[in-house]
Amino acid sequence: MTSSAHALADVLAAEGGGGEGGFQSPTIAEFYPPAVAEFSLLGVDFEITRITIIMWIATAAILALLVLAARKASVVPGKLQYLGESGYSLVRDGMARDVIGPKGLPFAPFLASLFFFILANNFMSIFPFAQISPNSRFAIPLLLAVIVWVLYNYVGIREQGAKRYFKDAAIPPGVPIGALILVTPIELLQVFVIRPFTLAVRLFANMFAGHMLLVVFSLGAVYLLGAGGIMPVFGAASFLMALVMTFFELLVIVLQAYVFVVLTATYLNGAVEPAH
Repeated sequence: MTSSAHALADVLAAEGGGGEGGFQSPTIAEFYPPAVAEFSLLGVDFEITRITIIMWIATAAILALLVLAARKASVVPGKLQYLGESGYSLVRDGMARDVIGPKGLPFAPFLASLFFFILANNFMSIFPFAQISPNSRFAIPLLLAVIVWVLYNYVGIREQGAKRYFKDAAIPPGVPIGALILVTPIELLQVFVIRPFTLAVRLFANMFAGHMLLVVFSLGAVYLLGAGGIMPVFGAASFLMALVMTFFELLVIVLQAYVFVVLTATYLNGAVEPAH
């Protein structure tokens, strides 16, 4: 390690404790902001925080965009209509039709709503003055995963009947009888517990990690650029990394919305089409 790198390490080690005037390292406190308003409803306490407001803004913005895109539809679409139709076609054709099959088109509106909601809230992680995604709080992805879990189980029972649906979930076709004592618990756990849990964790973990990386490089750049000696050189590098990570985060924003909805479509496909 060079003497400059040693100096940087010493500075961050000495100042990282968050002392006055030192480097303020990010903590998970950012994900638990103080309440802007509090109220009780039917004996249940509720809090409205900065993240709640960001989610409302993101949801209202995507709704407004979609309403404006569809308000004056024409045969030759304008830019806004083309944007809305392209997004919906991606979900309808690339997910509902291709993944679920002929029975998938009725699910296209739900999948599109899910996609646009996740996309808009993910985008807030790089939007100025917001710079945090509501999906980086585990409660939001978990709620979405529970909705998906209820839907695909309801559809499976409706399409196949309760007896066949649970039988197919517990006893995969082609498995020897002797192996069922091991396979059946694993399959039941996978369908009814692991699926929704991993669906929620995947979205949450990516948005949480992306936010923390952006904060680390951004705060590091601000601190090091104001430090003396050779530290501004490292500050410039940290600033460039913050820019690179912003573009990388943009890719993650779209990819995670796409993955969440594709997996939802996959689970719906297993619900409408019984195993053979």
